[in-house]
Amino acid sequence: MTFFIRLLAAFAALIPASLAAQTSDFQSPSIVILGDSQIPFGSGPVFLEFFENIKGHCPPTPEQAANLEVLADMKVAVIGVRSTSLHSWTAKMGRAKGAICDVDPKWKVNAGTYGFINTTGNKYKQIGQGDAYQFCEKDMSAFQTMFRAGYYEPKLILLSFLGNSAKRWAGSYDKALEDVQKMNAQLPAGVPCIFMTTAPSYSKKITDLRLKAQANVRRAFAETGSQCSFVEGATPETVAANQGNKKYFRLSKSGKVKDPYHPNERAAKTFFMIAMEDICTAVYDQIDAAMPDLASR
Repeated sequence: MTFFIRLLAAFAALIPASLAAQTSDFQSPSIVILGDSQIPFGSGPVFLEFFENIKGHCPPTPEQAANLEVLADMKVAVIGVRSTSLHSWTAKMGRAKGAICDVDPKWKVNAGTYGFINTTGNKYKQIGQGDAYQFCEKDMSAFQTMFRAGYYEPKLILLSFLGNSAKRWAGSYDKALEDVQKMNAQLPAGVPCIFMTTAPSYSKKITDLRLKAQANVRRAFAETGSQCSFVEGATPETVAANQGNKKYFRLSKSGKVKDPYHPNERAAKTFFMIAMEDICTAVYDQIDAAMPDLASR
């Protein structure tokens, strides 16, 4: 018993006092969705609504319904940090980590957040400020800080990234493999996880690059035996819905598309309708495979 107490004390000492104090009253969401700027630009509310009403969108079998009870409290957190990709969350220093942790010099906020962790009515937050956003400890990655014991302890994780790594992954399978390997090592073991690439853009040129990147990162997930299910966000159906469709993107006063990268909320609703079967399959595959260990968490 004495040894066990010493072990607990040693572990507690590893958590910086300032960080522990900032998060002492924090309650972990059950479902965590992390992504990039597509979330605050349009998909955030749709992600939230979809997962808060998962049984309605993904009608379960009796067995799946029983397993889904581990998420019965439906505490959903959706966080989208602009200019980030998967390797931003595994980096311990440098520009990649700075995309999450550096304060935006102009707007002083760099993320859009929704759901259980944000009840203020203002979706914009700065990562590193506030109990729910303490992901920026020195010499640790955002994943390592976020998923430490006693902080974020979700029962389902969904990651949604692509655009900011399009060149990186399209140009180098090795980079895609490196990013997935680091992710595999830093996610909490045994927790159901889905990785879904983001929705297609307005531009064919942009989307073509992302399709190459998606192929490389999908291969990396398969070859590493990742715990995460992989869902393609860019499919022939979603590309057909978004590409060249002006009503799904922000327009200038002249009527031209001024932002081809970020589909709006209307586009996000259509995207989820098209991708729903793949998302539902991934959710149930992950939760069913994790039972009964998940119920004991």
